[in-house]
Amino acid sequence: MTTEQPGISVTRNELDRVVAIARDAARHIIMPRFRNLSDGDVRNKGNVLDLVTIADEMAERHIVAQLRDVWPDALMVGEESCALEPELRLALPSARLAITIDPIDGTANYAAGLPLFGVMIAVASYGVPLASVILDPISMDAALALRGQGAWTDRDGKVLRRLHMAAPTGLHQMTGKAAWRNLPTRNREKADTTFREMASLWDFRCAAHEYLLTAEGAGHFLLYTRSLPWDHLPGWLLLHEAGGYGARLDGLPYDLKRPNQGLLYAPDQRTWNLIHQALALD
Repeated sequence: MTTEQPGISVTRNELDRVVAIARDAARHIIMPRFRNLSDGDVRNKGNVLDLVTIADEMAERHIVAQLRDVWPDALMVGEESCALEPELRLALPSARLAITIDPIDGTANYAAGLPLFGVMIAVASYGVPLASVILDPISMDAALALRGQGAWTDRDGKVLRRLHMAAPTGLHQMTGKAAWRNLPTRNREKADTTFREMASLWDFRCAAHEYLLTAEGAGHFLLYTRSLPWDHLPGWLLLHEAGGYGARLDGLPYDLKRPNQGLLYAPDQRTWNLIHQALALD
């Protein structure tokens, strides 16, 4: 992802502390307010699906404060903080130690009372993700990953199972998520035909659950047209540690300096190329 080499490493004990912090925020802030928000607790940030709630803001502050006890000098890059201080995101690629936080991924679902949202946290060094936590606040299960050490599902501090992406298959057997509206395709008709011929397409309005499902091997690909770090840095590490392959839509590695470049994931590079060609992507 970058020419810099990570300046630090993350231990298993440190990762356990991060997931404990995520669960604490879910248990004491996020879930008590789920299906319990007043009209004044929800605001529109730009469009009807770009929402922020009081729970987002409170959970982010709570998570950041507790993460400071683990890494006092880390750059904290929270989604809600960046709405007020955009320069935080710009500093992420050059930070020796940084943490991205999406306190509630899938806020539109959360605000609507739909139990499909997650907490996403990644620890990075010079833009390289070292550790990842994606928590489902409903079940309290979390998908965890450490760079070079694989990915697994955690329940109450115990490993439930190791995570592996689905085996490669043909286009007609594939299922996955596709952000198709703004797809930078050279041939829209060819892309639409490819999508119709696939087994199924889905969109949860929640990257956390899309990454979770795919890391479990229940989906073959993910296709995004935006790549903001709090939405995608945790999932990037999770799917790579689960054996998958991912790159920008132009074939280059994920670049934190270019958040509007899309991302495509597949079980391996050959399948990635197959999807990329079938959709006539730039």
